Amino acid sequence: MRDDRPTALIADDEPLLRASLVRLLAQAWPQLEVVAQARNGREAVAAFEAQQPDICFLDVHMPGLSGVEAARQIGDRAHLVFVTAHRQYAVEAFEQGALDYLVKPVEAVRLDATVARLRERLRTAQPASNTEALLEQLAARLLKPEAAGPLRWIRASVGQALRLIPVEQIDYLRAEEKYTRIAWRDESGKPGEALIRTPLKELAAQLDGGQFMQVHRAALVNLHAVSHVTRGANETAQVHLKGRTEVLPVSRSYLHLFRQM
Repeated sequence: MRDDRPTALIADDEPLLRASLVRLLAQAWPQLEVVAQARNGREAVAAFEAQQPDICFLDVHMPGLSGVEAARQIGDRAHLVFVTAHRQYAVEAFEQGALDYLVKPVEAVRLDATVARLRERLRTAQPASNTEALLEQLAARLLKPEAAGPLRWIRASVGQALRLIPVEQIDYLRAEEKYTRIAWRDESGKPGEALIRTPLKELAAQLDGGQFMQVHRAALVNLHAVSHVTRGANETAQVHLKGRTEVLPVSRSYLHLFRQM
C-alpha cells in the first residue's frame, strides 16, 4: 500500500460500467485509490505490472484476454475481485472466501460486504489467497458454451448516465430504424424511454418468451404490462397498456395469439 492508502485496478471493457464502479467505490471506500483502469485483460496485466495495486477488480468477460486469464497471470500478488453479469461464476469457492465477486449491476450493499472483507484482509496483512486451482476451473468453464439464461436487465444511456433497466420494469420494446426503443417504468411507476443500438430481433432471442410476446415484427410487449386487447377491422388488433396512452398494433402474423378473445 502507498503511504498506508490501499490501491486498486479496475478492468472492464465498458467505459460506463468502469466509471460506475469507480463512483461506487469512492462512496463505499473513500481511502481506496484507483491507480489504473483497463479495457481488456492484456491492458489489465500491463497496468498491474506497472502499478502493482493491492486489489484488482476484473470483469470476467473481456475481449482478447478474459478477466480469469488475467487473474491467472497476476496470481497471488493482489487480492482479486471478479465482476460478472452471470451468476454462474459466483461459484461456491467465492462464498468460501478464496475469491470475491460482484454481479452486475453492482449493488451498494453487496459492494459494502466486499469492501469490508478486503479491508479486513489488508488490516491483518493477510496474503492474497492461492487461487491457482480455482482459476484453472473458471478458465475451463469459460471455454465451455453454456446455455445463457434470459436477460435480467438492459443497459441504456439516458443523458450522461448509464441506466440499468430490469427487464420486469419494461412495458414494451419497439424497433425504430437502426435502434430499439425501450419503454419502462421505475419502482415508483414513473415512465421512461431510451434508444439502444441492439436490434429488436437480438433482444427477442434473449428475453423470456413466457413474459415477452412479439405482437408485430417491430414490437415486443411485456404481458404483465398489458391491460387489454381490442380487435379491429380487417384482421387487426391493438394492445392497450396499463398506465399508458400509447397502443401497440398487432399484425396479422401474430393475431392468432389472441384468437381466444
